[in-house]
Amino acid sequence: MATLNSNYLKLKAGYLFPEIARRVKAFTEANPEAASNMIRCGIGDVTEPLPLAVREAMHAAIDEMGTREGFHGYGPEQGYEFLRTAIAQNDYRDRGMEVADDEIFVSDGSKCDGGNILDILGSDNRVAVMDPVYPVYVDTNVMAGHTGDASEDGSYEGIHYLECTAENGFVPAIPEKKADIIYLCFPNNPTGAVASRAQLEAWVAYARRHGSILLFDAAYEAYISDSSVPHSIYEIPGARECAIEFRSFSKNGGFTGTRCAFTVVPKELTALCKGGERRPLHPLWHRRFTTKFNGVSYVTQRGAAALYSGKGKAEVAALVEHYMGNAKILREAVASCGLKVHGGVNAPYIWVKGPEGATSWQIFDRMLSEANIVVTPGSGFGRAGEGYFRISAFNSREKAIEAADRIKAMKW
Repeated sequence: MATLNSNYLKLKAGYLFPEIARRVKAFTEANPEAASNMIRCGIGDVTEPLPLAVREAMHAAIDEMGTREGFHGYGPEQGYEFLRTAIAQNDYRDRGMEVADDEIFVSDGSKCDGGNILDILGSDNRVAVMDPVYPVYVDTNVMAGHTGDASEDGSYEGIHYLECTAENGFVPAIPEKKADIIYLCFPNNPTGAVASRAQLEAWVAYARRHGSILLFDAAYEAYISDSSVPHSIYEIPGARECAIEFRSFSKNGGFTGTRCAFTVVPKELTALCKGGERRPLHPLWHRRFTTKFNGVSYVTQRGAAALYSGKGKAEVAALVEHYMGNAKILREAVASCGLKVHGGVNAPYIWVKGPEGATSWQIFDRMLSEANIVVTPGSGFGRAGEGYFRISAFNSREKAIEAADRIKAMKW
């Protein structure tokens, strides 16, 4: 008889964002008039059109594909050289970091890569995650069988939670116990916090000392405005020996629906085999890619490459400025209500401490019913997020202003 992967049965509840969608659907069915007036500040999905440089490049690629001479069938699974070179040159080498073209692996999303990377890592690793943090890190480890069962508070046996609080600036302290795999996300989703150079240096030193691997999610690096804050883990000396970096075109180039991202796996990075010898991860990730992935479409990769043109860079800067303008409006509105607010400065997320005694889901339901605004409950990002909620700045300016006015009108 066929059996299933019983690790999926350990998952405590539905994935956070489908649960939000379920609650919103139930609310709008009970209140039909609310649907057209709803402002969604929950899921971090962009709203503005694809940059013109991207659209022009994709149109040209479509025309190219319409000729026998320009047609492209299966491409290289790791990504076309024109895009890998553009990424390595613009995001790394021009900024003083040595990353080779073939250390770039182009994919359809950093969310996918963050889960798929577990394919080449052992099941006996001690995993550490920030708390609160993007739930995919935890859920994919549960699915892969790297954890025990869930406890009543939603945490899982076998995962070491690195508590992020207002007191530590939502940047976790270096753990006393050894962790083999550590997930770091900066600028952080959901808190909007950033890590200083000194803090990242401490993490790199820890990883090198213990032979650990840092899985560094830099999906929001384009939103960093503080010149002292590193954009990449590879700005830290020694990081190439202990870190994998995930990046995405979703939030800087508006590719949430177009799908294109990349992961950097340095050739110096190694891990232990069962026999005790250290082996490089780069060829294993390459093998995984060529076996399980057929690559991102040629048209999409041409669009992504256009983001590195002069015109594309200007349009990305304008998008970032737009969303961060929204963040400023929303952040100031929340602060005017007397609530403690974090983030919204180097990241497009505002992390808010709710009224004393209110749970995250109670705040969610109240904002939905009273202000017709969808936010994200902080507890969905981990037990340390309880009592908080996240506001996304991804919206039109008109809706951001309207959301700010509704928030200020609520009786907190």
